[in-house]
Amino acid sequence: MCGLAGLALAAGQAPSATVLEAMTRALAHRGPDGHGHHVVGNVALSHTRLAIIDLVTGDQPLFAGPAALVANGEVYNYRELRTENQLHCATNSDCEPPLHLFRRDGIGFADRLRGMYAIALHDRAARQVVLARDPFGIKPLYLAEIPGGIAFASEPQALLAAGLVAPRIRPEALAELLQLQFTTGAETIFQGITRVLPGETIVIADGAVTERHRRAALPEGGPECISAEAALARLDVALEESVALHQRSDVPYGMFLSGGIDSATVLAMMARLNERPVLAFTAGFDVPGAADEREAARAMAASVGAKHVTVAVDEAMVWRHLPEIVAAMDDPAADYAIIPTWFLARRARQEVKVVLSGEGGDEIFGGYGRYRSAMRPWWLGGKAPRSRGSFDRLEVLRAPLTGWRDGIGAAEAAAASPGRTRLQAAQALDVTDWLPNDLLVKLDRCLMAHGVEGRTPLLDTGIAEAAFRLPDALKVQGHTGKWLLREWLARRLPAAEPYKPKQGFTVPVGAWIAGVGEKLGPLVAAQPGIAEIARPDRVAALFRAAGGDKHKGFAAWHLLFYALWHRRHVEGVRAEGDVFAALSAR
Repeated sequence: MCGLAGLALAAGQAPSATVLEAMTRALAHRGPDGHGHHVVGNVALSHTRLAIIDLVTGDQPLFAGPAALVANGEVYNYRELRTENQLHCATNSDCEPPLHLFRRDGIGFADRLRGMYAIALHDRAARQVVLARDPFGIKPLYLAEIPGGIAFASEPQALLAAGLVAPRIRPEALAELLQLQFTTGAETIFQGITRVLPGETIVIADGAVTERHRRAALPEGGPECISAEAALARLDVALEESVALHQRSDVPYGMFLSGGIDSATVLAMMARLNERPVLAFTAGFDVPGAADEREAARAMAASVGAKHVTVAVDEAMVWRHLPEIVAAMDDPAADYAIIPTWFLARRARQEVKVVLSGEGGDEIFGGYGRYRSAMRPWWLGGKAPRSRGSFDRLEVLRAPLTGWRDGIGAAEAAAASPGRTRLQAAQALDVTDWLPNDLLVKLDRCLMAHGVEGRTPLLDTGIAEAAFRLPDALKVQGHTGKWLLREWLARRLPAAEPYKPKQGFTVPVGAWIAGVGEKLGPLVAAQPGIAEIARPDRVAALFRAAGGDKHKGFAAWHLLFYALWHRRHVEGVRAEGDVFAALSAR
């Protein structure tokens, strides 16, 4: 896990050392263990390193013949790539095999990689720069067209900090953020900054994109014919292989454990594969009536002899640290799970540099309630996922939000490929945007803020091959989603109680906001970013009512997030102190 940045300019243009340094400095938190650069002609690559594999000889850039590489993430099958392809590597780095594969195979090199990665390659002989991102979009990569060529970086804030792009908001993306809590597609919320899409490989020559190649995360086709027992046996093999690969590390590792099915699955397999006790971290909330997963997680950890560490998150901690938590989310996702994730990462960094987590289980195995609704035709109460926005019928904003579902609509059409069932299409829709632009950006930014690498073994091409084309009945039975995963867990870790009703993960932001609503509401309403889009009196009233209405509490949280985000990433205010000081500073 690292940070990368670079410039790919037109012939005759020279990269600015000042610009490259500014981008590198903005990514220092992603790589506190070292940095390196490569500048040749009209191309510059920069790298900040978080050392995980090959601590001694793994510094980047890596070189082979006329090619240089910098990368962010991990290529888990690097040992197999070396052996199967008879690659002669100068280092033990997991990122060196992709460099040799590129020299041999060209832009198809990434099709052989199994892992999470964002890669930038400079081929001096071909006068090309190649950018590649893993198929699930676990690791981020952004680019911007600038005078003279293209700039790219692991985070948008690096492009902003270098003055390459002005922090101007796209209204369409703002509507998505407010209604959906994330933004969709290749366009980010910043005008002029785009995402390299998950699975995309891009060729840049003479300062312009000349070629694009896309690798799918999910297998094509409808459900296959397979029995439950055969599917369980295949799943066991796939889980063992994926978790074993995701544990490859030269530094200590642990895991994030909730009270749910997905992280319990990771725990069960880690316990099988590790001789030492698994180190598991769980967050909980000291709020009466709040959903608290600590006791369920404790029981699971005890059943396999894991070392269990709990992190209690209280209201005072949230108000004190929320400005810096939101500051980490430069590509904004107003997911309140950023709060426990940030605190878990801070605690985990005291003992480990790598954590495994359960992201992706719902999407791959069919866990969300919205999937069951999507499976039904409209005349039986079925509805499209995300058909209602967070600000619908609240009359808080100055004008209705229009077009906020256009990106989701386009993704829906693409997800409904021939042969797929309604359930598969809903899963594929979430894999397209919800995962990379909400859950995974949350995990990446909150962990990298503390120099911790997050790994997601359920988001693996081997797991997808084993699970995505299962019959619908092995995913959803009645009101129960993720049936196959629950059945596997019932046999391997009964303490997880996998058939108990899904509790859902909630953060008590509504109660916290309501408790200080009289003070916080006017502060939020007065922020420039909020004043442009919302009516101050309605904002204040919304904050006062946040505790008694879940819908209003969620909307209030979105406004609070956006107020803090706008101050930091648009206005450029690096406020000190807690949330009240940050919103009061001028």
